[in-house]
Amino acid sequence: MSEVTAEMTITLDGCATGENQTREQPFGTLDGDRLHAWMFDHGDENAEEIDAARNAGAYVMGRRMFASEGGEWDLDWQGHWGSNPPFHVPVFVLGHRPRPSVEMEGGTVFHFVTGGAAEALERAREAAGEGNVSIAGGAGTLNQYLAAGLVDVLRLHVVPFVAGGGERLFVDVGDLQLKPVSSRTTPHVTHLVYRR
Repeated sequence: MSEVTAEMTITLDGCATGENQTREQPFGTLDGDRLHAWMFDHGDENAEEIDAARNAGAYVMGRRMFASEGGEWDLDWQGHWGSNPPFHVPVFVLGHRPRPSVEMEGGTVFHFVTGGAAEALERAREAAGEGNVSIAGGAGTLNQYLAAGLVDVLRLHVVPFVAGGGERLFVDVGDLQLKPVSSRTTPHVTHLVYRR
């Protein structure tokens, strides 16, 4: 049976992004390169966790993960990942303004959902078929799904530095009942896996 999983890289103080996100600085005041060095600079020692993050038949993300800014859509903007995003399956982007779907190289298609988190998850499940649906982020989007009790497996990648401010995970999620499944530490990150 397929599951709803979630991946999130956070700092020691629980931040997934910094303040003042812009298109030029998608992580705002937080150093995104430092936050994700475990994945891009040290991928060999974290291959198992990277493979787990890519094991999805569809993804859900928030608008700011796609565009880092609100307001009217810039229809020329196609995300932070270039012409071949790493997803290679349908991605459902939560937002308040409609936008036509965007087809990219490698099989990634961004669909824009204005009906809320439940609709995005329903559409992602349908697109994923027997595959898992992964809540890709950001923290505000993941918090919505955690608060609703919809995440079956939560994978956190904790990088050992303090942001001091930004968008935090576990805000307004209530009393989560999570069971620790595993933990693994490398020189650059600690991987934690929990199950609902």
